[in-house]
Amino acid sequence: MGMSLYCGSKCRERCKRAGVKDRCLKYCNICCAECKCVPSGTYGNKHQCPCYRDKRNSKGKPKCP
Repeated sequence: MGMSLYCGSKCRERCKRAGVKDRCLKYCNICCAECKCVPSGTYGNKHQCPCYRDKRNSKGKPKCP
């Protein structure tokens, strides 16, 4: 499976309950492309993907949903 297919399906699962779904998907896909990992479930579990967990935006907030 290609990484974009992997990220797409993992991010759809991750973001299915997000309030702003398109924004969630955008950032999830960016993080997945860089980290090759998306935590399981729709929230939390970020210990599964330290790279995903530790990414920050320019304001120092967590970047990945």
